[in-house]
Amino acid sequence: MATNLHAGPETGFGELVAGIVRDGQELISQQLALFKQEVRQDLRKAREGFGLMAVATGALLIGSVLLALMLVYLLSWLVPDLPLWSCYGIVGSALAIFGVFLAYRSREKFEHALPEKTAKTLEENLEWKTKPS
Repeated sequence: MATNLHAGPETGFGELVAGIVRDGQELISQQLALFKQEVRQDLRKAREGFGLMAVATGALLIGSVLLALMLVYLLSWLVPDLPLWSCYGIVGSALAIFGVFLAYRSREKFEHALPEKTAKTLEENLEWKTKPS
């Protein structure tokens, strides 16, 4: 921040502009530090839940495979005229469509994963700094 808050009559226009530029640079560096800190905190939170999420994913994967096999044989039992391969195709297609839907939704969530407020403020300040006077 500016150290000389009460500029006397001897302070020139160039010094005032230089002080403003220094303050702007300091503000941008402080916002970059805040942005880095927020990203570190978000990564720390993500790392804490990763181990448990890996175990849960493994259990869900095994359970999903068994449930899919169950659905195939249930469909084969409910509609005995369908060959077994078509039952696998029907269940597999339904699961693939569901997977594409979930992948699309998760992509939308990841687009908004960064700290928006700090990033927007930093972007505005960088635009201000790079504008020709």
